[in-house]
Amino acid sequence: MDVNEDRSASVVQGNLISRRSVYRFTNDSVERSRLEAAFEAARHAPCHKHTHPWRFYVLGQQTRLALVSEVERLTLEKDPSAGPQVVEKARNKVLSPPVLIAVASLLSQGDSFREEEDYAATVCALHNLVLSLWDQGIGAQWTTGAITRSPVVYGALGIPGEEQRVIGFIKAGYPAEVPKIKKRPLAEIRTYLP
Repeated sequence: MDVNEDRSASVVQGNLISRRSVYRFTNDSVERSRLEAAFEAARHAPCHKHTHPWRFYVLGQQTRLALVSEVERLTLEKDPSAGPQVVEKARNKVLSPPVLIAVASLLSQGDSFREEEDYAATVCALHNLVLSLWDQGIGAQWTTGAITRSPVVYGALGIPGEEQRVIGFIKAGYPAEVPKIKKRPLAEIRTYLP
Protein backbone atom coordinates (compact mmCIF):
# COMPACT_ATOMS: atom_id res chain seq x y z
CA MET A 1 0.00 0.00 0.00
CA ASP A 2 1.47 3.39 -0.93
CA VAL A 3 1.26 6.53 1.20
CA ASN A 4 -1.75 7.96 -0.68
CA GLU A 5 -3.75 4.76 -0.24
CA ASP A 6 -2.91 4.72 3.46
CA ARG A 7 -3.97 8.39 3.82
CA SER A 8 -7.27 7.64 2.02
CA ALA A 9 -7.94 4.75 4.34
CA SER A 10 -7.47 7.09 7.31
CA VAL A 11 -9.95 9.58 5.84
CA VAL A 12 -12.48 6.78 5.23
CA GLN A 13 -12.00 5.42 8.74
CA GLY A 14 -12.47 8.89 10.20
CA ASN A 15 -15.67 9.37 8.19
CA LEU A 16 -17.03 6.02 9.37
CA ILE A 17 -16.25 6.69 13.03
CA SER A 18 -17.37 10.33 13.17
CA ARG A 19 -20.76 9.92 11.45
CA ARG A 20 -23.77 10.60 13.64
CA SER A 21 -27.50 10.74 13.05
CA VAL A 22 -28.44 14.40 12.82
CA TYR A 23 -31.85 15.51 14.09
CA ARG A 24 -31.67 19.28 13.65
CA PHE A 25 -30.73 21.04 10.42
CA THR A 26 -30.07 24.59 9.35
CA ASN A 27 -32.41 26.11 6.77
CA ASP A 28 -29.69 26.05 4.10
CA SER A 29 -30.64 24.09 1.00
CA VAL A 30 -28.50 21.18 -0.13
CA GLU A 31 -27.09 21.52 -3.62
CA ARG A 32 -28.32 18.93 -6.11
CA SER A 33 -24.71 18.18 -7.15
CA ARG A 34 -23.98 17.06 -3.58
CA LEU A 35 -27.04 14.80 -3.60
CA GLU A 36 -26.00 13.35 -6.95
CA ALA A 37 -22.52 12.59 -5.58
CA ALA A 38 -24.16 10.74 -2.68
CA PHE A 39 -26.47 8.79 -5.02
CA GLU A 40 -23.38 7.83 -7.05
CA ALA A 41 -21.84 6.41 -3.88
CA ALA A 42 -25.11 4.61 -3.10
CA ARG A 43 -25.27 2.89 -6.47
CA HIS A 44 -21.84 1.35 -5.87
CA ALA A 45 -23.00 -0.59 -2.81
CA PRO A 46 -22.47 -4.35 -2.87
CA CYS A 47 -25.38 -6.53 -3.91
CA HIS A 48 -25.75 -10.25 -4.49
CA LYS A 49 -26.13 -11.23 -8.16
CA HIS A 50 -25.98 -7.55 -9.18
CA THR A 51 -29.69 -7.01 -8.55
CA HIS A 52 -29.25 -3.30 -7.65
CA PRO A 53 -32.57 -3.37 -5.75
CA TRP A 54 -32.41 0.11 -4.23
CA ARG A 55 -34.62 3.00 -5.31
CA PHE A 56 -34.40 6.56 -4.00
CA TYR A 57 -37.22 9.10 -4.25
CA VAL A 58 -36.39 12.73 -3.41
CA LEU A 59 -39.62 14.28 -2.15
CA GLY A 60 -40.47 17.80 -3.26
CA GLN A 61 -42.88 20.05 -1.40
CA GLN A 62 -45.96 18.84 -3.30
CA THR A 63 -45.25 15.19 -2.46
CA ARG A 64 -44.53 16.04 1.17
CA LEU A 65 -47.80 17.92 1.48
CA ALA A 66 -49.61 14.85 0.12
CA LEU A 67 -48.30 12.91 3.15
CA VAL A 68 -49.31 15.39 5.87
CA SER A 69 -52.86 14.14 6.49
CA GLU A 70 -51.57 10.55 6.74
CA VAL A 71 -48.85 11.61 9.18
CA GLU A 72 -51.50 13.32 11.30
CA ARG A 73 -53.78 10.26 11.14
CA LEU A 74 -51.00 7.85 12.13
CA THR A 75 -49.91 10.12 14.99
CA LEU A 76 -53.43 10.17 16.43
CA GLU A 77 -53.87 6.43 15.82
CA LYS A 78 -50.73 5.76 17.86
CA ASP A 79 -51.78 8.19 20.61
CA PRO A 80 -55.44 9.33 20.50
CA SER A 81 -54.72 11.87 23.24
CA ALA A 82 -51.90 13.54 21.29
CA GLY A 83 -52.25 17.28 21.49
CA PRO A 84 -51.71 19.85 18.75
CA GLN A 85 -47.99 20.19 19.60
CA VAL A 86 -47.38 16.46 19.10
CA VAL A 87 -49.25 16.48 15.79
CA GLU A 88 -47.33 19.57 14.64
CA LYS A 89 -44.03 17.90 15.55
CA ALA A 90 -45.01 14.86 13.45
CA ARG A 91 -45.98 17.09 10.50
CA ASN A 92 -42.62 18.88 10.71
CA LYS A 93 -40.77 15.59 10.40
CA VAL A 94 -42.05 15.49 6.82
CA LEU A 95 -42.17 19.19 6.00
CA SER A 96 -39.08 20.73 7.63
CA PRO A 97 -35.98 18.74 6.58
CA PRO A 98 -34.11 20.45 3.74
CA VAL A 99 -34.02 17.07 1.95
CA LEU A 100 -36.40 14.14 2.41
CA ILE A 101 -35.68 10.90 0.56
CA ALA A 102 -37.85 7.78 0.56
CA VAL A 103 -35.79 4.61 0.20
CA ALA A 104 -37.33 1.47 -1.30
CA SER A 105 -36.08 -2.01 -2.08
CA LEU A 106 -37.33 -4.18 -4.92
CA LEU A 107 -39.38 -7.21 -3.91
CA SER A 108 -38.99 -10.72 -5.29
CA GLN A 109 -42.35 -12.45 -5.09
CA GLY A 110 -41.90 -16.09 -4.13
CA ASP A 111 -38.18 -15.74 -3.29
CA SER A 112 -37.91 -14.66 0.34
CA PHE A 113 -34.15 -15.32 0.52
CA ARG A 114 -33.42 -13.02 -2.42
CA GLU A 115 -35.74 -10.42 -0.90
CA GLU A 116 -33.75 -10.58 2.33
CA GLU A 117 -30.47 -10.21 0.42
CA ASP A 118 -31.90 -7.29 -1.55
CA TYR A 119 -33.07 -5.60 1.64
CA ALA A 120 -29.56 -5.94 3.07
CA ALA A 121 -28.07 -4.54 -0.15
CA THR A 122 -30.48 -1.60 -0.05
CA VAL A 123 -29.41 -0.84 3.52
CA CYS A 124 -25.78 -0.89 2.31
CA ALA A 125 -26.68 1.58 -0.45
CA LEU A 126 -28.54 3.75 2.05
CA HIS A 127 -25.47 3.77 4.30
CA ASN A 128 -23.18 4.64 1.38
CA LEU A 129 -25.49 7.56 0.66
CA VAL A 130 -25.44 8.75 4.28
CA LEU A 131 -21.64 8.40 4.52
CA SER A 132 -21.15 10.32 1.29
CA LEU A 133 -23.39 13.10 2.56
CA TRP A 134 -21.48 13.14 5.86
CA ASP A 135 -18.19 13.40 3.97
CA GLN A 136 -19.60 16.52 2.29
CA GLY A 137 -20.61 18.12 5.60
CA ILE A 138 -24.26 17.10 5.32
CA GLY A 139 -25.98 15.31 8.17
CA ALA A 140 -28.69 12.68 7.83
CA GLN A 141 -31.08 10.53 9.80
CA TRP A 142 -32.70 7.27 8.65
CA THR A 143 -36.24 6.95 9.99
CA THR A 144 -38.73 4.11 9.81
CA GLY A 145 -42.18 3.52 11.22
CA ALA A 146 -45.80 3.01 10.31
CA ILE A 147 -45.61 5.65 7.59
CA THR A 148 -43.36 3.33 5.53
CA ARG A 149 -46.19 0.79 5.33
CA SER A 150 -48.94 3.25 4.47
CA PRO A 151 -50.69 2.93 1.09
CA VAL A 152 -50.75 6.74 1.03
CA VAL A 153 -46.93 6.79 0.81
CA TYR A 154 -46.91 4.27 -2.03
CA GLY A 155 -49.52 6.35 -3.85
CA ALA A 156 -47.58 9.58 -3.35
CA LEU A 157 -44.38 7.95 -4.61
CA GLY A 158 -46.20 6.32 -7.52
CA ILE A 159 -44.86 2.84 -6.77
CA PRO A 160 -46.73 -0.46 -6.53
CA GLY A 161 -46.45 -2.06 -3.10
CA GLU A 162 -46.21 -5.52 -4.61
CA GLU A 163 -43.01 -4.53 -6.48
CA GLN A 164 -41.18 -2.33 -3.96
CA ARG A 165 -40.99 -2.04 -0.19
CA VAL A 166 -40.37 1.36 1.40
CA ILE A 167 -37.73 0.73 4.07
CA GLY A 168 -37.55 4.26 5.43
CA PHE A 169 -36.93 7.92 4.88
CA ILE A 170 -33.68 9.83 5.01
CA LYS A 171 -33.86 13.36 6.36
CA ALA A 172 -30.80 15.34 5.32
CA GLY A 173 -29.36 18.83 5.57
CA TYR A 174 -26.54 20.85 7.00
CA PRO A 175 -26.35 20.09 10.73
CA ALA A 176 -27.52 22.71 13.20
CA GLU A 177 -26.07 20.41 15.84
CA VAL A 178 -24.17 17.10 15.81
CA PRO A 179 -25.13 14.89 18.74
CA LYS A 180 -22.42 13.49 20.99
CA ILE A 181 -23.06 9.79 21.42
CA LYS A 182 -21.09 7.28 23.43
CA LYS A 183 -20.57 3.97 21.64
CA ARG A 184 -20.27 0.58 23.33
CA PRO A 185 -16.73 -0.69 23.94
CA LEU A 186 -15.37 -3.13 21.34
CA ALA A 187 -15.15 -5.88 23.96
CA GLU A 188 -18.96 -5.84 24.24
CA ILE A 189 -19.63 -6.31 20.53
CA ARG A 190 -16.72 -8.36 19.17
CA THR A 191 -15.50 -11.87 19.99
CA TYR A 192 -12.52 -13.67 18.48
CA LEU A 193 -13.11 -17.42 18.31
CA PRO A 194 -10.40 -20.09 18.14
